[in-house]
Amino acid sequence: MRGVPDELLAPGRFGQFVSVGAVGAVFDLTTSSVLTAGFGVPPEIAKLVGAEVAILVMFVVNERWTFAGHGDDDGWAILRRLLKSNVVRSGGVAVQVGVVAVLTGLPVVLEAFGVDLWELATFPIAIGCSLLLNYVLESLFTWRVTAD
Repeated sequence: MRGVPDELLAPGRFGQFVSVGAVGAVFDLTTSSVLTAGFGVPPEIAKLVGAEVAILVMFVVNERWTFAGHGDDDGWAILRRLLKSNVVRSGGVAVQVGVVAVLTGLPVVLEAFGVDLWELATFPIAIGCSLLLNYVLESLFTWRVTAD
């Protein structure tokens, strides 16, 4: 049995997680930006919706690629992992929403074509702030990489 540091530093896994995160970020940023710039949804609310869309997409890809072979393949086990993923990623989402709230509260205006680009710029910054937290929590609690 490998220890926690060994599993967290497993060759390639963090790179896979970051790659999946990049895909999730595209879904998150697209959803958040369209809701904010296109529909006037407050950035914090748009961030929550974008994050949930990304969580669902990333779960599917992580389940089949990054953490393939960790956990049972039956439907109930997968559903439990999906629910765990949502719970453990809530910490990352809280970090993201907090970062968006703090940054959009700053007296920064970066406007182009009637859109406040500063509001949109806070989204990728927030995603970066939660990356490591999400990796550790997903590895240890959702896919339990040290349990095998």
